[in-house]
Amino acid sequence: MTNDATPIDPGTRPPEAAERLRPALVMGLYTGSLLIIVMVGALVLANRMPRLERYAFERNAASYGAFVILMLIPILVFLKHPLQMFLSAIVAWVLFVAAYNVTGLYFRNLFDVLRTPFVALIEGGVLYGVAAVLCWVAEMAFHARHHAMAPRRRRAQDHGLVHHHR
Repeated sequence: MTNDATPIDPGTRPPEAAERLRPALVMGLYTGSLLIIVMVGALVLANRMPRLERYAFERNAASYGAFVILMLIPILVFLKHPLQMFLSAIVAWVLFVAAYNVTGLYFRNLFDVLRTPFVALIEGGVLYGVAAVLCWVAEMAFHARHHAMAPRRRRAQDHGLVHHHR
């Protein structure tokens, strides 16, 4: 049996599609890491530092605010590139949910108080999916508004091909 496949030269550049998606993957890894840091920090502050209990509202508001701002990073960075936005956001969110699942081993009743990792995964996927679709629709609307639409096909009688009887 012969091997007809050509060997891959390690010095060749990756395909164009993979090259375009690399920034989204990198941004997803960074964003996911930051989300994990904020989550772990908020959980440690809430569960392992009882002297901060009287500032629970402020502590929770600060952690929610930081979390929302970090969640917006893939949306804002790839606002004009919905596929890259979704890829980046899903990579970040899957990393976050994996870490959330692991933290459930250390913080008792975490999933009873908040939500299960599966529910968190679905909520994030839907949120980022809707954001990507909205950006895609907006991009299509702006494109249609700023570029000439293809003219409609004329009927045969408009070209004088059909003879009218008088």
